[in-house]
Amino acid sequence: MTTAPAALDRAASTVTVGVGPLTFDDVVAVARRGARVELSPEAQAAMASSRAVIEALADDDVPHYGVSTGFGALATRHIPVALRAQLQRSLVRSHAAGTGDEVEREVVRALMLLRLSTLATGRTGVRLETARVYAAVLSAGITPVVREYGSLGCSGDLAPLAHCALAVMGEGVVRDAAGVELDAADALAAAGIEPVVLAEKEGLALINGTDGMLGMLVLAIDDLRHLLKVADVAAALSVEGLLGTDDVFQADLHELRPHPGQQASAANVLAVMADSPIRESHRTEECTRVQDAYSLRCAPQVHGGARDTVAHAARVAGVELASAVDNPVVTRDGRVESNGNFHGAPIAYVLDFLAIVAADVASMSERRTDRFLDPARSHGLPPFLAHDPGVDSGLMIAQYTQAAMVSELKRLAVPASVDSIPSSAMQEDHVSMGWSAARKLRRAVDALSRVLAIELLTAARGLQLRAPLEPGPAAGAVILALDAVTRTEPGPDRFLAPDIEGAWQAVVDRSVVAAVESVTGPLR
Repeated sequence: MTTAPAALDRAASTVTVGVGPLTFDDVVAVARRGARVELSPEAQAAMASSRAVIEALADDDVPHYGVSTGFGALATRHIPVALRAQLQRSLVRSHAAGTGDEVEREVVRALMLLRLSTLATGRTGVRLETARVYAAVLSAGITPVVREYGSLGCSGDLAPLAHCALAVMGEGVVRDAAGVELDAADALAAAGIEPVVLAEKEGLALINGTDGMLGMLVLAIDDLRHLLKVADVAAALSVEGLLGTDDVFQADLHELRPHPGQQASAANVLAVMADSPIRESHRTEECTRVQDAYSLRCAPQVHGGARDTVAHAARVAGVELASAVDNPVVTRDGRVESNGNFHGAPIAYVLDFLAIVAADVASMSERRTDRFLDPARSHGLPPFLAHDPGVDSGLMIAQYTQAAMVSELKRLAVPASVDSIPSSAMQEDHVSMGWSAARKLRRAVDALSRVLAIELLTAARGLQLRAPLEPGPAAGAVILALDAVTRTEPGPDRFLAPDIEGAWQAVVDRSVVAAVESVTGPLR
């Protein structure tokens, strides 16, 4: 869920990469806000220590994977000392084999930061000067051009990470801090950065990690935590505008089924609906409606289940942020051991799970929107919220747009992690497809943000059509926030796409939630 690329903020804060895990905020700060990067003294000491272990093996006649052997199915070949530097360069060049559309800047910055974080643990044997170049490239706002296709999510995100390693070698193509494309060698020279000349094991250590899929998971969690608040706000406005009841959101009802996400969501909806004259207008014994439709009444159960799923994904991401993923690794007692920690399955599973969440929350949102447009279910509102139905179509096609995105979201919810295509002459015979899961999740998160924006636009118009009744203070604040960037008022048909785009912008720049919280205080 991103807006168009913009120049990085060179006045941004600095994130220190140490031997311990980065936080979610660290990743977001570097990826999205252009924070600079530095290495802690402890990390520098840890890298120097593990590098000494690798250098002790460099002249050894005994084969050591990643130091003096080929890779993957070619690991049986012993590489003589004179060819070992070429081995590392050849590895990076051959693995930088991506194709397709350019990957977003924030994703590339996230994966480079996460690879640097693993280097900083001292478990990879990479030289300190190599890690310093990664930090310098990030701080200078230089972003390697990475292509969308190339990772199977096993042996790490090999192709994407190789494109980054190629750039620090002064090869390939990058974008500078202003987004201008140029040769890596020229960009490094302009920033005063000396290209890396790879030594033993370094090429392998720079490409053998889950950093791409993990970076996209962290960014998706950041987005979804926000969008689930937006979903609660949208649901509250829809319940209010459709003359629904807020009684079902009372805390004691949700204590009977105490899922934490459900309780938080119900509390949010209740807070947004507080003090609504529209709600009070039908809080009478004459109101014959016994209960609202599921899309209104069950919003906390669906949104809450989504919240709890995001919380589970965050726990998985937290473990991965605290991990040192490489093969082989330098253990704490100085052994150099092969392992399978690069396999992306744990991340791939939750990436797929979050795509299911995005699809279901969007599906419920579309159903609430549709209720506004149907006079048989909208309780007195005009068909399609049109000014002159028949002459005007109102928001009819906005719902079509929602429906198209919800349909695509259902396709995107099909898991990638159940697939596997053997590679490397059957040496790598089971892969995670975690990168693919992450790429489709990014599309799903973007679609969810747009579906919610259309619901907000629809609810805002529906609430205004209840005049002379006024919406509650929180709903009124949302309408004002939307009107600052788009148009929500009823009236004759107009060019609708800009209205939708403006509402989407208010969702992704977080002004909708800020407007609500100016009335309610922080949402849960």
